[in-house]
Amino acid sequence: MSKVNRGFSKHRKVQRKQKKLPLIMALAIAAILLIAAFFAFQKKPASFTPEVTGGPSLKVDKEKVDLGDVKLGQTVQVSFEIINVGDQPLIFSKAPYIEVKEGC
Repeated sequence: MSKVNRGFSKHRKVQRKQKKLPLIMALAIAAILLIAAFFAFQKKPASFTPEVTGGPSLKVDKEKVDLGDVKLGQTVQVSFEIINVGDQPLIFSKAPYIEVKEGC
Protein backbone atom coordinates (compact mmCIF):
# COMPACT_ATOMS: atom_id res chain seq x y z
CA MET A 1 0.00 0.00 0.00
CA SER A 2 2.94 2.33 0.51
CA LYS A 3 3.66 2.21 -3.24
CA VAL A 4 0.14 3.44 -3.98
CA ASN A 5 0.54 6.36 -1.55
CA ARG A 6 3.88 7.34 -3.13
CA GLY A 7 2.33 7.39 -6.59
CA PHE A 8 -0.58 9.50 -5.33
CA SER A 9 1.71 12.07 -3.64
CA LYS A 10 3.84 12.35 -6.83
CA HIS A 11 0.65 12.97 -8.81
CA ARG A 12 -0.31 15.77 -6.37
CA LYS A 13 3.13 17.40 -6.71
CA VAL A 14 2.81 17.35 -10.49
CA GLN A 15 -0.65 18.93 -10.25
CA ARG A 16 0.67 21.69 -7.94
CA LYS A 17 3.50 22.45 -10.36
CA GLN A 18 1.05 22.57 -13.26
CA LYS A 19 -1.16 25.02 -11.34
CA LYS A 20 1.83 27.31 -10.65
CA LEU A 21 3.02 27.33 -14.25
CA PRO A 22 0.36 29.77 -15.61
CA LEU A 23 0.99 32.12 -12.68
CA ILE A 24 4.73 32.11 -13.33
CA MET A 25 4.17 32.70 -17.04
CA ALA A 26 1.80 35.61 -16.32
CA LEU A 27 4.33 37.21 -13.96
CA ALA A 28 7.12 36.79 -16.53
CA ILE A 29 5.01 38.41 -19.26
CA ALA A 30 4.08 41.28 -16.93
CA ALA A 31 7.76 41.85 -16.10
CA ILE A 32 8.69 41.91 -19.79
CA LEU A 33 5.90 44.40 -20.52
CA LEU A 34 7.03 46.66 -17.67
CA ILE A 35 10.61 46.65 -18.92
CA ALA A 36 9.46 47.36 -22.48
CA ALA A 37 7.26 50.24 -21.28
CA PHE A 38 10.18 51.69 -19.31
CA PHE A 39 12.39 51.79 -22.39
CA ALA A 40 9.60 52.96 -24.69
CA PHE A 41 8.71 56.01 -22.58
CA GLN A 42 12.27 56.89 -21.61
CA LYS A 43 13.23 60.43 -22.59
CA LYS A 44 15.58 60.41 -25.55
CA PRO A 45 18.58 62.76 -25.37
CA ALA A 46 18.51 65.70 -27.73
CA SER A 47 21.07 65.55 -30.51
CA PHE A 48 24.03 67.87 -29.99
CA THR A 49 25.80 69.65 -32.83
CA PRO A 50 28.86 71.51 -31.51
CA GLU A 51 29.34 75.12 -32.59
CA VAL A 52 33.10 74.87 -32.04
CA THR A 53 35.26 71.88 -32.98
CA GLY A 54 38.65 70.97 -31.58
CA GLY A 55 38.04 71.92 -27.95
CA PRO A 56 35.64 73.25 -25.33
CA SER A 57 33.99 76.66 -25.70
CA LEU A 58 31.68 78.58 -23.37
CA LYS A 59 28.54 80.41 -24.41
CA VAL A 60 26.60 82.68 -22.03
CA ASP A 61 22.93 83.53 -22.45
CA LYS A 62 23.47 87.14 -21.25
CA GLU A 63 26.55 89.15 -22.18
CA LYS A 64 25.71 92.12 -19.96
CA VAL A 65 23.60 92.48 -16.84
CA ASP A 66 22.50 95.98 -15.84
CA LEU A 67 21.31 96.08 -12.23
CA GLY A 68 20.87 99.85 -12.20
CA ASP A 69 21.90 101.84 -9.14
CA VAL A 70 22.53 99.61 -6.15
CA LYS A 71 23.00 101.09 -2.69
CA LEU A 72 26.02 100.06 -0.65
CA GLY A 73 25.20 97.00 1.45
CA GLN A 74 22.18 96.06 -0.65
CA THR A 75 22.26 92.50 -1.95
CA VAL A 76 21.37 91.85 -5.56
CA GLN A 77 21.09 88.57 -7.34
CA VAL A 78 21.28 87.67 -11.01
CA SER A 79 21.37 84.34 -12.78
CA PHE A 80 22.59 83.30 -16.18
CA GLU A 81 23.27 80.09 -18.02
CA ILE A 82 26.68 78.98 -19.24
CA ILE A 83 26.81 76.24 -21.87
CA ASN A 84 29.75 74.32 -23.32
CA VAL A 85 29.21 74.51 -27.09
CA GLY A 86 32.49 72.81 -27.96
CA ASP A 87 32.98 69.20 -28.93
CA GLN A 88 35.19 68.31 -25.94
CA PRO A 89 34.49 68.41 -22.18
CA LEU A 90 35.23 71.60 -20.29
CA ILE A 91 37.39 71.07 -17.21
CA PHE A 92 38.09 73.85 -14.71
CA SER A 93 41.60 73.70 -13.23
CA LYS A 94 40.68 76.34 -10.61
CA ALA A 95 37.38 77.43 -9.07
CA PRO A 96 35.57 79.74 -11.52
CA TYR A 97 34.94 83.33 -10.46
CA ILE A 98 33.01 86.31 -11.78
CA GLU A 99 34.54 89.75 -12.12
CA VAL A 100 32.30 92.66 -11.25
CA LYS A 101 33.08 95.94 -12.99
CA GLU A 102 31.75 99.17 -11.57
CA GLY A 103 30.43 102.03 -13.64
CA CYS A 104 30.56 100.43 -17.08
